[in-house]
Amino acid sequence: MRVPGSKSLTNRALILAALSDGPSVVSGALRSRDTELMVAALTTLGVGVRERDSSPASMDIEVTPHYLRTDEGTTIDVGLAGTVMRFLPPVAGLNHGPVMFDGDSAARRRPMATLIEAMRDIGIDVDDAGNGKLPFLVTGHGHIPGGEVVLDASRSSQFVTALLLSAARFETGATIHHVGRTLPSTPHIEMTIRMLAAHGVTVRTTADPPIDGFDRFTWHVDPHELRAHDWTIEPDISNALPFIAAALVTGGRVTIEGWPIESLQPTSTVLRTLEAFGATFETTPEGLVVQAPNSLDPVDVNLADIGETAPTFAALAVFASGTSTFRGIGHLRGHETDRLAALEREISTLGGNIQQTDDGLIIGPASLTAGRFRTYDDHRMATTGAIIGLRVPGVLVEDIDTTAKTLPNFAHLWSTTIVGN
Repeated sequence: MRVPGSKSLTNRALILAALSDGPSVVSGALRSRDTELMVAALTTLGVGVRERDSSPASMDIEVTPHYLRTDEGTTIDVGLAGTVMRFLPPVAGLNHGPVMFDGDSAARRRPMATLIEAMRDIGIDVDDAGNGKLPFLVTGHGHIPGGEVVLDASRSSQFVTALLLSAARFETGATIHHVGRTLPSTPHIEMTIRMLAAHGVTVRTTADPPIDGFDRFTWHVDPHELRAHDWTIEPDISNALPFIAAALVTGGRVTIEGWPIESLQPTSTVLRTLEAFGATFETTPEGLVVQAPNSLDPVDVNLADIGETAPTFAALAVFASGTSTFRGIGHLRGHETDRLAALEREISTLGGNIQQTDDGLIIGPASLTAGRFRTYDDHRMATTGAIIGLRVPGVLVEDIDTTAKTLPNFAHLWSTTIVGN
């Protein structure tokens, strides 16, 4: 099967194109709620965004940078998209005029204080009424002073990426220091740095020795014009993973078409985890081919770099031959929902053997039974329930259309590609 393009790559490419010195084309961009919210937000800021070709799952987008200016009363709807609610506010600081950011009710619970304080430190005018969450008002003055900022990105690497994407447009650039107990999803920061390099921007990274158990990283960006660059978006590993998991829990085999030989995503880390479950894989001219083992092995893995995959791997773990331990994912408590609590609650409801730890989950073998699997407006919870339902008759996944956040038409793809076979 073929899965649509990466959401993470699409929304980064759209922002970088909007900040560049000339028009760029983003080919194979994912069509989903998150990316459509990003397109709408950039259009609101005055950026020229035009679809050239499209399909139900993807689109080619021409982005023409423009003088950013908004009128009084402008609001950007971030929905429940972390890439919109965190990556766009610094861009709005370059705008001439006020922009209110707001989103779904669940988005209003997601942590934003770290980014809001960092934006203030580099000279952006932000009014959050002291709440540290949505809604908040960014009043742009056409320029951002920039400078040095210290933050704790333990809850989300998106706080670092949000500043990196716009930093070259700050008057003095930016020096960003992370000091915290951990830094999750570091491959996504590396993805951002590699994409900036394609636009001619160099990010200098240093890792200082930890002090009293606190990690210390520094990223420095000099002021620089972003060179226009055309992007071709590669398939999304997070969206491919439920279909790979489907093959693994049913003893099958899947080929993900169009897989790149070298990926900007943390594909190698995902594949190593699949290998730990006993899967075998190879990259062929047809794509990425994954074969299920005779039975799934239990795993003990740190998923800090690929936290988005934890719900899918949890679905695999309930069918493994022993107890699995997932570590390094405490930050998932601040995602679309508290994913650790949600997974524990819903898998337990089906009779599963699962418990939370301080930074992860422990999942043991159990005989699961039919029941309702709630999704909490979280696309990853929906796909987790769908995977479990392949092996457990009578699992009813509520609100399956929440998957439109990152994978439109999921139910049709699942029914025709998996169940239909």
